Amino acid sequence: MTEEHQNENSFRTQRIAHMEALAERGYAPFGGRYERSGSLADTAAGFAEGASARLAGRIATLRTMGKSIFVHLQDATGRFQIYVRKDAIGDEAFAAFKLLDLGDHIGVAGDLFVTRMGERTLNVKEWTLLAKALLPPPAKWHGLQDVEIRYRQRYLDLMANAEVCDLFRQRSCAVKAMRDFLYGRGYLEVETPMMQALPGGAAAHPFKTRYEALSTDVYLRIAPELYLKRLLVGGFDRVFELNRNFRNEGLSRYHNPEFTMCEIYEAYGNVRTMMELVSELIRHVAESVYGGLVFGEGEQQVDLNPPWREVPYRDLVRERAGADWFELDATGRQVRATELGVKLDTAWSATEVTQEVFEKCIEKRLMNPTFVTRLPKELVPLAKTCRDDPASVDVFELIIGGREIAPGYEELNDPLEQRCRFEAQAAGDASKLDEDFLRALEHGMPPAGGMGIGIDRLIMILSQVDAIRDVILFPQLKPKA
Repeated sequence: MTEEHQNENSFRTQRIAHMEALAERGYAPFGGRYERSGSLADTAAGFAEGASARLAGRIATLRTMGKSIFVHLQDATGRFQIYVRKDAIGDEAFAAFKLLDLGDHIGVAGDLFVTRMGERTLNVKEWTLLAKALLPPPAKWHGLQDVEIRYRQRYLDLMANAEVCDLFRQRSCAVKAMRDFLYGRGYLEVETPMMQALPGGAAAHPFKTRYEALSTDVYLRIAPELYLKRLLVGGFDRVFELNRNFRNEGLSRYHNPEFTMCEIYEAYGNVRTMMELVSELIRHVAESVYGGLVFGEGEQQVDLNPPWREVPYRDLVRERAGADWFELDATGRQVRATELGVKLDTAWSATEVTQEVFEKCIEKRLMNPTFVTRLPKELVPLAKTCRDDPASVDVFELIIGGREIAPGYEELNDPLEQRCRFEAQAAGDASKLDEDFLRALEHGMPPAGGMGIGIDRLIMILSQVDAIRDVILFPQLKPKA
């Protein structure tokens, strides 16, 4: 047993003894509803000396001074001091109060006053135990620094680090701002299946599970795209879904196997419709929730002020890999990419080599918002080809802070062409074709623009953090050995 576990067991034993002693005095260790006069922040904001108040919260600090005790309570809104005097609550209640520990939840009632030090305080007349904490709070409220514990036991992270609470409150507000913006533009929020017979809408390895009631294998969705397009066929002109997607792939600073997207489709729109929408949407969230359009400093600074750069994929590749890049064959590109420090699989096609150079050498350098347009057709099988170049598709990848935040397309609505592309992607495996989706397209899908916005990555930029785990309350982690 580690020293840490020994200490934890020692604390727990002591706290259980306190709990039993409190129970003997008539204080049930796990109480029920407690009627508060307001949150701690509300009490501080509306403070009126002499007024009565009923407060509840977790004991964050506790300082005994003979026949009086000063305590800071903490709730989701902040902290507030309470003052407990033996002559105010009586000998028995005071003796019981001294059995409380840091982390315990209590309810208190009394009158508000200002101490000689000028701190607004509640003079306690009565108290009740609401929940006994059998384990102590982290680091005695001085902050939790162990990154592993912060991710595995997020509740301790939230308990100890106010800035982490603020980050996730802002994330919630950002999602709400996004919803409100889209509702205001006439978009309908919908829900599509998270378990699907065929994983479609993106190129990714799915999680597979078993639906016992139907005796069939199903997959957690990698994207909601094909179902949202079915709704366009059905007659909804503007739809969006704030969704959880699942991709059975690696963990990294920018990837979590379970992640949040906002996917949006607009009938009779196109790729430019989506460009205009996403730029306005992101600026709205940044200004209304985070208070500005400029984030970070130095080389890592991101400036969301318009105009946002728009540049073709091929131009960016030529800038970095050489003006003659697209005249090189696959072998030539392999040699050039190796010179640029890019590790490759020798079996990769010329297009795959180019994409690896883009991801490793170009994307991470694009700090300010950049619409990378006109990507190779092979990379995006669900988008329309450019009218002036059948080798490219009419799409954008929005890069901000060196990361892809939102891909957007002029959606392919030709069912015959879509079938050809699916067949090429399936490499002869007919079971991978989504025949129902293709049938839906044959009923006529209007021309449309569509895109997906990576919520987690966007929040990373707006919150100025470097790891996706910092913006996901319960990120996926490798099991402990």
